[in-house]
Amino acid sequence: MTTLANANANANATVDRDRAEVEHFYARQMTLLDSGEADAWAATFTEDGSFAPPSLPEPVRGRAALAEGARKAFAALAAEGDTHRHWVGMVAVRPGEDGSLVAESYVQVVAVRAGAGPRLHLMCTCTDVFVRQEGELLVRERVVTRDDRR
Repeated sequence: MTTLANANANANATVDRDRAEVEHFYARQMTLLDSGEADAWAATFTEDGSFAPPSLPEPVRGRAALAEGARKAFAALAAEGDTHRHWVGMVAVRPGEDGSLVAESYVQVVAVRAGAGPRLHLMCTCTDVFVRQEGELLVRERVVTRDDRR
């Protein structure tokens, strides 16, 4: 019985550690995105990483394309006088069958325009597949689903 209790405690500690690491990753990654640091944001994906947002018919693949898309989106928002802030919460992390980590979360995108109050722009769910390269978590695949388009 003690062995089973120890195994459960170790498994829970691993899940807690993984979730904390993923939450820290999101805090850093979303700050990069919201600050317009497109290349640094794209570097949080694997070289061939993919991002499937609900606004595009096909996923964006590879760091160069990810950075270009982030640059364009940031410039378009700035031209409109908007700032977006991404908030990631309700993060659930589990091990993937291939040694990856799978994180499922809720994402709120809050839009702020100078002189106006913040407004909820989007409410989404996000599924990320993380892999570890050289000790660092990177997104291999991201799928975002908007709640208003289900």
